[in-house]
Amino acid sequence: MSGYTSYKSTYEQSISDPERFWGQAAETVSWVKRWDKVLDDTDKPFYRWFTGGELNTCYNAVDLHLENGRGEQTAIIYDSPVTNTVKKITYKEFYEKVSRFAGVLKSRGVEKGDRVLIYMPMIPEAVTAMLACARIGAIHSVVFGGFAPNELAKRINDAKPKVIVSASCGIEGAKVIPYKPLLDKAIEMAEQKPEKCIIYQRPQSKPELLPGRDFDWETLMEDASPAPWVPVSATDPLYILYTSGTTGMPKGVVRDNGGHAVALKWSMQNIYGIKPGEVYWAVSDVGWVVGHSYIVYAPLLMGCTTVLYEGKPIGTPDPGAFWRVISEHGVSVLFTAPTAFRAIKKEDPKGEFLKKYDIKSLRHLFLAGERLDPDTYTWAKNLLNIPIIDHWWQTETGWAIAGNCVGIEQLPVKPGSPTKPVPGYNVQIVDDEGKEIPNGTDGTVAIKLPLPPGCLPTLWQNAQRFLDYVTPIPGFYVTGDGGHFDEDGYLFIMGRIDEVINVAGHRLSTGAMEEVVAKHPDVAECAVLGVDDQLKGQLPFGFVVLKADSAREHGEVVQELVNMVRAEVGAVACFSKCVVVDTLPKTRSGKILRGTMSKIVDGKDYPIPSTIDDPGVLVKIEEAVKKIGFPKIG
Repeated sequence: MSGYTSYKSTYEQSISDPERFWGQAAETVSWVKRWDKVLDDTDKPFYRWFTGGELNTCYNAVDLHLENGRGEQTAIIYDSPVTNTVKKITYKEFYEKVSRFAGVLKSRGVEKGDRVLIYMPMIPEAVTAMLACARIGAIHSVVFGGFAPNELAKRINDAKPKVIVSASCGIEGAKVIPYKPLLDKAIEMAEQKPEKCIIYQRPQSKPELLPGRDFDWETLMEDASPAPWVPVSATDPLYILYTSGTTGMPKGVVRDNGGHAVALKWSMQNIYGIKPGEVYWAVSDVGWVVGHSYIVYAPLLMGCTTVLYEGKPIGTPDPGAFWRVISEHGVSVLFTAPTAFRAIKKEDPKGEFLKKYDIKSLRHLFLAGERLDPDTYTWAKNLLNIPIIDHWWQTETGWAIAGNCVGIEQLPVKPGSPTKPVPGYNVQIVDDEGKEIPNGTDGTVAIKLPLPPGCLPTLWQNAQRFLDYVTPIPGFYVTGDGGHFDEDGYLFIMGRIDEVINVAGHRLSTGAMEEVVAKHPDVAECAVLGVDDQLKGQLPFGFVVLKADSAREHGEVVQELVNMVRAEVGAVACFSKCVVVDTLPKTRSGKILRGTMSKIVDGKDYPIPSTIDDPGVLVKIEEAVKKIGFPKIG
């Protein structure tokens, strides 16, 4: 289907001659002006792709399909069990919405290069706003609607948006979450104030708008004139997406226009084996990288039908929710996180709900966002009897680093491995000096520079911080994960080597949570670390040492800490487990032994670190976690 003869030859070509490889891939994208150079390495390590080229991402994702006769094809299926709504939007209808909202943004003073922050739930208007920004060359920054005001305020301060686009509320199950108070609080906290806010009023909540600052989406759309698309440079930013850093200050991952369009369109055919006109469903949120790449841009660039799902794998209304969507809409490829399947397995272990639906349209299930444990893989394989494809990637890369490229050559699956590096990614297992480690031995998972198109070229307004990825081991991008290759060249990712944890596919900083916990007046010292969880992959677990003069009940303090993290980081952090201890285990130099503590909570064997100050502290840590029911073995 892809035109490549085998995975091996394709991969080798991508590494040995990346300019030729990606130059050929770029021919599938419509350009206003062809590039001068495929790979520009004149400012290492800040590599750029397709310099001198001009295009427009919105044109490639929307207008081009009208010109190619796909105007009446469905572009977006909005399926919302929480509002009992199913709505299909054709490419022609979507073109009209996007071009009109682009006109709305221009009427509010938004120009090429301006930032627009989008704080919305899973509704078609969120996708409309993203493509409208791309249409006029504005840079969008989507923030997940579950984030608390102070986290939103940090992103406002960094992106400095001219306009914020939001909705009146989100809906979680049966609960309505008003967004307007969260937005108002964030703007109040932010040093950088947006000039205008555009609010889409949902029927479940219709707050008062602030005169002069807030404007109603529908009212503006009625009076708007459609805006034409504008050419932008291939190296111009398309969007900023913030991801957690170990400091608690989010990092603004930049995605360019040219490399992004080329890589994502290539990935649809070659990784996912999907064709134009087919239905592709990535179960995520537009606030996360999967939502950007595989709900919005890649399916639309490919001319597919994408599913926008406002619901959960269970509880909206039952564990058959996914099977209903696949059956009703003829989904060919499903992409979700292992967490979703663990939730379905927990509620419906024998797959009884699947028997109610015909899902013969489904060819492949792709899983990513966290490690796919062999038990979940085996359960899904036995239930669906189709290829279950684990693949691994990061917010920074924007698309898969390793996977089973079913559009090129479907390789045998090894449970626990995302198979092999995707063409374009020169993945190596190295030591601290950058020397390759033999197969079978764990080391640092690094990617030899340059990164392929579509990956981050830099961080927003912070080139120095970008160097943190590429200077620890010169010549490599350091992924922050540890792992190894086996004797067959299959990659195994063993976990993070920093302090960012992965909660149900959401990367969250334990450092940010520690900053919140440390604010409590009774807390003298604290540590928040990631522990294994059967459903979510990882969860945060807190240890606190109270001040000597504190007379508070431990349970009261813990509940206050839970509430504080929920208020300042958001419910998405799932911070609920915390114990009070007399002291934290440390090295003689004062470093808290977080890795050892994680092993204690997980019930794993751990060596007594030679650098520990007082080994007896570990026994007390074990006793404290046992009191609240840990480790959870079995």
